[in-house]
Amino acid sequence: MTGDRPLFLERASFRRRRLGDAARVLPVLAMLLMLLPVWWSPVSLSYAAGAVWIFGTWAVLIVAVWLLHRALLRSEAATLRASQDPLHTADAPRDRTRDPDAV
Repeated sequence: MTGDRPLFLERASFRRRRLGDAARVLPVLAMLLMLLPVWWSPVSLSYAAGAVWIFGTWAVLIVAVWLLHRALLRSEAATLRASQDPLHTADAPRDRTRDPDAV
């Protein structure tokens, strides 16, 4: 452990921040992926292939956002649980009902 805070809280907070960063980058990545067929020359890509690319990318992005949302919810819940649990925080008063050794 480092300092007064438990290692679990630091890991959960770090994971939540990185997932938040991924959520901020995802729209930019989506825009680049959607513009990719436009940048390709029309000779090498037909309209049908471009449509398949756009709708396939759209479907993958929906799944990616759903997975990212679930991961963010779990990470937020873990961070909240760790910060509210008096047995895992160093400066919190001891709970006598949860800790039988408390005098």
